[in-house]
Amino acid sequence: MDFPGKIAVMGGGSWATALAKLLLQNCESIIWYMRRDDRIADFKSEGHNPVYLSDVIFDVDRISFYSDINAACDEADTLLLAMPSPYIKEHLKKITTDISGKYMVTAVKGIVPDENAIVTRYMSDFYGIDPGRQLVIGGPCHAEEVALGRNSYLTIGCNNISLAEKFARCLQGKAMRTITSGDVAGIEYGAVLKNVYGICAGIIYGLKSGDNFLAMLTSNAIREMDTFISAVCGGERNICDSVYLGDLIVTAYSKFSRNHNLGAYIGRGYSVKAAMMEMEMVAEGYYGTKCIYEINRRYNVDMPILNCVYDILYNKVPAQKAISGLAAKLH
Repeated sequence: MDFPGKIAVMGGGSWATALAKLLLQNCESIIWYMRRDDRIADFKSEGHNPVYLSDVIFDVDRISFYSDINAACDEADTLLLAMPSPYIKEHLKKITTDISGKYMVTAVKGIVPDENAIVTRYMSDFYGIDPGRQLVIGGPCHAEEVALGRNSYLTIGCNNISLAEKFARCLQGKAMRTITSGDVAGIEYGAVLKNVYGICAGIIYGLKSGDNFLAMLTSNAIREMDTFISAVCGGERNICDSVYLGDLIVTAYSKFSRNHNLGAYIGRGYSVKAAMMEMEMVAEGYYGTKCIYEINRRYNVDMPILNCVYDILYNKVPAQKAISGLAAKLH
């Protein structure tokens, strides 16, 4: 089988929908796993995802839909995971078929809950997928802008650059450009951290603390990200590459950023619980903050921004008080 073979998109949200759109520009057909039969039925009858990015029209004759995750896995050669990180373990535990010989691409922007493991590590440890057969997709990229056909960029990471280049060609298009990288774990941790910093940026916006402070936060955040990734992953990387700095900026500033919007609610005075209830989609930085905080207990990296966000989200420290304390630590 010539990689990637038959690709299965695993997930029914906005990011899965955007990636499916890109794949169908370059692939004859795809497999698509969604857990709900009613959503699949609506998709087939309406020609679009009934809930997410509903303006994107699909040729449903080119899609094999499955609500049975094992049937989808059996049919596919490559599994593209595009589920929110808080629910990925719940979905994957339904897999009973052997997927150790499959290729796996993760577009998950978070950490597997309870395990505090990046997705590639989790898939190796629990499903036996060799790291050399695993790829990651990084930003900077919002699903909404992909749907609108705006110029966008993705980074495809893999230990085997040849595989990264092949999969990159599956996603390329008139408005989509792709970059390849060998920094798999660094990309995954960066994707989690930029969500944490996006929440902090939103809080600052909600508090009306100003652009000067937000710029200072962002410059400190990229250094904090670099220090943490270096401590956990080792290796060399240019933290100013788009998959790190670019993804951080778009998450910190964009109106499409769920994490920024969650933070903005908190900054305006909403409780964390009320802010979460206002969100129509999952803000993965809420969960990622706790995971990174717990991981960092092993590494003891100085992470004042992470600690500030953790205090607000989990220790119920008032946003204004926590941000005022953080301001004194930025440089």
